[in-house]
Amino acid sequence: MSCIVTQTSAGLIVGALLFLVAGGLTLIFGVLKIVNFAHGSLYMLGAYLALSAFRLTDNFFIAVIIAGLGVALFGVLFERFLMRRVYNADVLMQLLVCYAVVLIMDDAVKIIWGAEFQSMGMPTEFQLAPLFIAGGVVPVFYLFLISAAGVIAVALWYVLTRTRMGKIVRAAAHNPSMTSVLGLNTSLIYAGVFAIGGLLAGLAGGLAAPVRSMSSGMGFSILIESFIVTVIGGMGSVMGALVGALLIGLVRSFGSIGFPLFVEGLMFLAMVLILVFKPSGLLGKETRI
Repeated sequence: MSCIVTQTSAGLIVGALLFLVAGGLTLIFGVLKIVNFAHGSLYMLGAYLALSAFRLTDNFFIAVIIAGLGVALFGVLFERFLMRRVYNADVLMQLLVCYAVVLIMDDAVKIIWGAEFQSMGMPTEFQLAPLFIAGGVVPVFYLFLISAAGVIAVALWYVLTRTRMGKIVRAAAHNPSMTSVLGLNTSLIYAGVFAIGGLLAGLAGGLAAPVRSMSSGMGFSILIESFIVTVIGGMGSVMGALVGALLIGLVRSFGSIGFPLFVEGLMFLAMVLILVFKPSGLLGKETRI
């Protein structure tokens, strides 16, 4: 039981971080029908912005907020000056633009923060004795991170399904031409969607900073995992991304016990099995955005 509790908590924090990144990735795809291959770099930028803000303010919560808002602003600029020019272009052109941004941001991180590994360390607020649940050890920060991701997931669900802004976003996702004819500014909607996606990625990077080491190129691995989550949950389904993220987090956590040399393979195996039996993903048809 102690092993189950410990591995479940570890899997849930992985799933929580993956959801925040994959949620923004699938939201952008659901509305704009493009895959933002530079999304992992937004996560990396959020982590480094949180690190710098934490060193300046010595307040972890302020650092996470600054990271989220900073990356949201970067997402708007990225959409306005680059992605909007390739919306109707070939997928290869979109990939090249995103890949160029990835390379530029990786080098920018080396110039600004250095090429060596960086670490924030555990903030003072969370330097507390861990909780013992059924014999399992659960750090306090794990509970905070899981709770924060849960609150963000509920807030995102509420905004997308219960507010006028959410209805507009879903309308733009299903029929952008009709949305434009009705007098709504789809260009502004697209920029807002990129801002939300950047906000989620920035928050993920800031929340992960105390438990993850930072280096140039760190966004690549989480981009691959987030893409797996997006495919498993269903392209364009935010709730599917939540289910897929939790599934992959638990697969990684428990898989590291039974198959420590095949953890990465287990993720792809899970994706293949789900696509074989349900090609649209777990919630690909039932839930859209």
